Amino acid sequence: MSRKSLGEFEFLVLLALLRLGDGTYGVPIIQEIEQRTGRTVAPAAVYVALQRLEKKGLITTWLSDPQPERRGKPRRHIRIRPEAIELLKESHRTFTRMWAGLEPILEER
Repeated sequence: MSRKSLGEFEFLVLLALLRLGDGTYGVPIIQEIEQRTGRTVAPAAVYVALQRLEKKGLITTWLSDPQPERRGKPRRHIRIRPEAIELLKESHRTFTRMWAGLEPILEER
């Protein structure tokens, strides 16, 4: 698999997408990241990350029909691609190997 360069926030967005499933959109992603990390998330940061992830071929998006509760605006829905799932698996394996054996060192400090 080709290596893709991803930042920490892009990983958080991909993990939120994985949890929320296909068809989710921006607001639930923001809520998921905030709930799980305790960080405040700027909506613009999520949308910029989604644009980068789509450009890298890790997600696909589509527009829904206009929403009456949104004054006729459509929602942009997201689907995580298999390449992103493989990248997340590979990253998990790498970080697990890097963390292995560090507990005693961390406890000393």
